[in-house]
Amino acid sequence: MSTDLTARTRDLALRHRTAVGVAWLLVLLLGGAVAVLGLGRLDQSFTASGGPGHRANQEVQERYGNGAAVAPLVAVASWPAGADVRAPGTAGRFGDAVRHAAGPGARTVSYAGTGDEGFLGGDGRTVYALVYPGAGEPDLAGLTAVEEAAVALRADLRSALPEARVEVTGVLPLQHDSAVAGPGPVALAVKAACALGLLVLLAAVFRSAAGVLAPLLLAGVTSVGALVLVEAVAGFTEISFVVVYLVPVTALVLAVHRWAQPPGAGERSAVTAGAAGAAACAVLALFPASFLRSVGVAGLAVWAVGTAAALTLVPVLRSVATRSTRRTERPTGAGRSSRAAGAAGRGGWRSGPVPAVSGLVLLVLAAGAATQLRVGNPEAHALVASGPARDGLDRLAAAGVPSGVLHPLEVLLPEGADPRAAAARAARVPGVLLAAAPRGDEWRRDGTAVVVVVPEGEPMTAAGAATVSAVRSAFAEGPVPAAVGGSGVVDRDLVDGVYGLLPFAVPAAALAALAVLVLLPLPSGFPGAGAAAGAVLRAVLAALASAGALTVLWQWGPAGTGAVTGWVPLVVGVFAFCVSLDRSAASAAGGPPGAGLAAAGAGALAVLAVGIGPQVELALLVSGFAMAAVLDALAGRRRTPPAVPARPTSRSSLQLV
Repeated sequence: MSTDLTARTRDLALRHRTAVGVAWLLVLLLGGAVAVLGLGRLDQSFTASGGPGHRANQEVQERYGNGAAVAPLVAVASWPAGADVRAPGTAGRFGDAVRHAAGPGARTVSYAGTGDEGFLGGDGRTVYALVYPGAGEPDLAGLTAVEEAAVALRADLRSALPEARVEVTGVLPLQHDSAVAGPGPVALAVKAACALGLLVLLAAVFRSAAGVLAPLLLAGVTSVGALVLVEAVAGFTEISFVVVYLVPVTALVLAVHRWAQPPGAGERSAVTAGAAGAAACAVLALFPASFLRSVGVAGLAVWAVGTAAALTLVPVLRSVATRSTRRTERPTGAGRSSRAAGAAGRGGWRSGPVPAVSGLVLLVLAAGAATQLRVGNPEAHALVASGPARDGLDRLAAAGVPSGVLHPLEVLLPEGADPRAAAARAARVPGVLLAAAPRGDEWRRDGTAVVVVVPEGEPMTAAGAATVSAVRSAFAEGPVPAAVGGSGVVDRDLVDGVYGLLPFAVPAAALAALAVLVLLPLPSGFPGAGAAAGAVLRAVLAALASAGALTVLWQWGPAGTGAVTGWVPLVVGVFAFCVSLDRSAASAAGGPPGAGLAAAGAGALAVLAVGIGPQVELALLVSGFAMAAVLDALAGRRRTPPAVPARPTSRSSLQLV
């Protein structure tokens, strides 16, 4: 889109400002209702599809109706000193109580049914059982059913075994306890302070009520419009629910960028960044991995709707703000935006080459830390500090039972295979705590059988990952090949099936963005191909740095999660790429240098206001968004000479060179 076409679009929107305003209001209201109703179209499993573990889990789910990718509940019982947990009167009673409390359709396995001492604690008085509830699939509704089953199981076992100390734990109960705990008084105060800080920041930068409301309105219409587009695509292909987190925060940061730009520069940067960002996200959407396709489609939708809003809605809002402020004899909204940002550039936000170099070095160091990222669910001890499920985890640890029991593997044997021989083969794999071949009908159907393999280490740890790989190899090379599934293989599928594509997806997306900036006739403010390449390189560095920041803060930091939830770095990385590319385009188009910091601060405060709380996975996501925005803003703190107004001719960066 050439500069004159951009201007004509702006002028057309201003001539029909009422119609434009009504159209975007309908997008916000009607689109919001459609977006809420369409959330059910999104895949809510949060698992990587297409890998061998996913296929094994699908087959287990189809044949047995439970388990597979859903981690089992772990029932723990400790008797007083002197009790013999191996005696039939104790172990058998515990096993019978677990089967009765688990309900119809459930699968249970314990010492009573297998005689495997791996189900016994080292203290001699603790025993545990794995319980796969009759209902539960790896989506939000299925996980809720498992959480409800945990509450019922805990109550029934305590009633049946009054002389024992009974707890129920597991990955899902631990996550549930962290979600229902809710933020404490301090966290609530911080959330309120961040929300107020967002409004204060916008008011301080733009110095008007319009400066506070307009970016929020722009973010709202962009988010709603993008979600409607994403849900429409979800009717034809699998789109993950993670896009719900990516779209709003990206839309907010881009909206602040847009409102901070003066007329002309704002439209130029919107078209330039929008075309380049859309091209990069479109490339991601072409890769055969659900998460990459999802974040690519979401990013493409945000760029498309955001660019349309920048060309039509932003001029209308500026005209309304101008007429409103003229009545009170104050600077216009557009003038106030540019003057405030310009004053910020001349004042406290002004920076020379030393801060710019320091920010870039920080970005490179954080990107280097990303090479040490370990993908997977956080370790069990980091999920929640207290609660019924944590009591069960602590009971297992006190009895010397490793936390790997929370993530057992399920080996699905084909017809004709010997379950006992398969269990013996799995038990010989280093790092395996136990391998059991339960004999009940619920474990053998249609000629197939399921063998439970319990690793010592959790799958996100180095030892646990090695065990999962070794078990897979053992059954892939055996006389009768078997499918290895269970909750313990989900992380490995994500690493192999999604992160294994990133060395190809990231360069391809970057090249697509660069090709748009260099070859297509855009009203770009980049002075040459080198500047465009630098902008794309900084955007890639920003994406990598966001993953590195998560590694430092969570994997190595005080929280000690040991790993970062697999989909979080992907969502945060796409956000960081989009924000960095947009900031570079805005700066090159002649926008004020303070706009990047204003947008970063607004994005960071918004996500912190929403997401601060005890839920670890949400905290990972929120902190990733905040750090990505701030890191990129720091790296972009440098003087930018005023851009030469674009001529009304269509030129590409390559032609300028």
